[in-house]
Amino acid sequence: MDAAGSLLAVRDLDAGYGDLRILYDVYLDVADGEYVTIVGPNGAGKSTVMKSVFGLTTYMGGSITFAGTDITGRSPEDIIHEGIGYVPQNDNVFTSLSVAENLAMGAYILEDVPKAALREVYERFPILDERRDQKAGTMSGGQRQMLAMGRALMLEPDLLLLDEPSAGLAPDLVDEMFDKIDEINEAGTAILMVEQNATEALRRCDRGYVFVQGRNRFVDSGQALLDDEEVRREFLGG
Repeated sequence: MDAAGSLLAVRDLDAGYGDLRILYDVYLDVADGEYVTIVGPNGAGKSTVMKSVFGLTTYMGGSITFAGTDITGRSPEDIIHEGIGYVPQNDNVFTSLSVAENLAMGAYILEDVPKAALREVYERFPILDERRDQKAGTMSGGQRQMLAMGRALMLEPDLLLLDEPSAGLAPDLVDEMFDKIDEINEAGTAILMVEQNATEALRRCDRGYVFVQGRNRFVDSGQALLDDEEVRREFLGG
């Protein structure tokens, strides 16, 4: 994909943490409204790519462009203003605050909580509406994950970064979580997701990347990767 046609374009990215290099010449694209998944073995650098897009790693080379703006090496505080939301895998809610307070924190860069965005979050996640006064720390893992996504949507981002959204969820909640992500994407928000449940993630996404040892290994449509014998054998358990 040509960088000019991408909402997000990562080119020749080298990044890591401190002096430790994790990513080597990584490329990645997300088109406007596209749903893209990154899969691969543990330690492949999947989450590091996402953290790099959001300015949370040590930049070592290459470029990251979003909506035509170079965001390479910029801070998360700057990047969130550009229209990117990020939901980390861990510590993604304020446990001592209520649901409503968590959602308000999602719009902290604005003078007032946007009522339309708040109403849309409550409509998308009815459980949050029902429990708006409940402390986030007393909620289940699935409810916390929905709250984290809802908070990230308060600024109506053009791109939502999701790091392992199904991690730690009970099996009966995983499909529900993926359904919610589908709905967010279908409403027009582009998705870039790192996911351990590779088969389900590739089944639902438009395009997938397989990372190995900090490098691109495969890229194709989600279905094509599912149908690829080598990908199935090496990364999807047959």
